[in-house]
Parts: sequence; structure tokens; C-alpha cells
Amino acid sequence: MPGTSGNAAVTRSTLRQQIADALRDEVLAGRLQPGQEFTVKEIAEQYGVSATPVREALVDLSAQGLLEADQHRGFRVHEYTVEDFRGMLEARSLVTEGMFLALDYGHKGYRDLDDPRTAAAVRGVRRRGEEAQRAAAAGDLTVLIGYDLRFWRELSTLFGNPYLADFLQRLRVQTWVCTVQHLRRLTELRGRLWCGYTELVDALARRDTASARSIVAAYNAHSLALIEGLAAG
Repeated sequence: MPGTSGNAAVTRSTLRQQIADALRDEVLAGRLQPGQEFTVKEIAEQYGVSATPVREALVDLSAQGLLEADQHRGFRVHEYTVEDFRGMLEARSLVTEGMFLALDYGHKGYRDLDDPRTAAAVRGVRRRGEEAQRAAAAGDLTVLIGYDLRFWRELSTLFGNPYLADFLQRLRVQTWVCTVQHLRRLTELRGRLWCGYTELVDALARRDTASARSIVAAYNAHSLALIEGLAAG
């Protein structure tokens, strides 16, 4: 029956996404280490599901650059270098610059800050930034990553270009995967993580893109110096 077939497809697609999200979180939490290998069968047994949605989820994560596929040995967590991190920061800067230009030139997705819906969205992003800021100040990396990804996703959505938002989300996941392998080695992160979320939202809310650019540039410089220092040992 068409209805039954459709429901099955939706269920499998949802399971595929759930597994991909769970594995991504395992990588971000440091429980799946860079270079660690595993097979479709191992993951399927771990989650108690069939091999098909697991294989699809692993292929999705490979396409996102988080895993590497090995024809004979299964999959492994991708190992990023500091040079990779520099490239990610450069790419992120290009995306955010596009967002700032959209604001400078009155892109329709972020044109009227007096519109109640836009104003409400900005307040929501700022609340997300407050939570991320508290997590960063406390050195709670797991909580910070969750709020950070939501913050940037919602912020980029305000500019009305879903392609920018999707690309930036992918870059931010990759940079977190790259950084956690270094940050997880530290026992104390308080005072070492960027906390400028609300400052950035406030600058954009008043259309001060010059300040927003400075904030993002300082953020990138801070992140790069931190990772370079940790990688150097």
C-alpha cells in the first residue's frame, strides 16, 4: 500500500538522521577519537538497528567530512590538522562576510528589525548566545558546543539564505570536531573559550557590521592561537 510504503520510508529516513546525529555527538564528545575505526555491523549492534540506516548515516557523515570510508575496514573518524583548522576559519570568515554584506545592502531576510517576527527572532538568538556564553565561561565544553551550533544556525537563518546557513553549520561542526581533540585534553577550560556571543548579536541588531566584523576576526584569532598552542604541546 502507498501509505505503508511512505511511512516505512519516513521511519528509515528518521532513523538514519538519528544515528548520524548520535554519532556526530559521540565525535564531538570525544568518545569517538580521531582515527578510531569501526564497522557498520558494530554500530548497528550498538544501537540495536539494522545495517541499512547505519550505513546510510555513515555515508552522510563521510560526505560531511567527519568520517573516512575504507572499502575493506569500514569507517574511521577523520583526523584534522591545524592547517585544516586554518582553512576552516578562512572559509567561515568568507561565509560570515557574505552575511554581513547582506545586512549592509538590506537583504530581504534581515531588512526590518522593527518587524515583530524579526525582533522576536533576534531576541531568541540572543538568549541562545547567553546560554552559550555561560557555558563558555564555566568551561562546559559539551553544553557550549550544543548552544554554539544552535546560535550560529539561528543567527545565519536571519539573513534569509538557507544555503549560507547550511554551509556555515557544516563548517562549524567540522571546526568543533577539529578542536575537541585538543580541548578535551585540558582539565580546566574556564576563561579559555570565546564568550562574545551577545556582543555580536547586539552589533548586528544595530546594523553595526564594522563592529561585527571586528568581533568575528578577534574570535577567529583567539581560536587559532588556542589550537596552535595546544597542538604545539
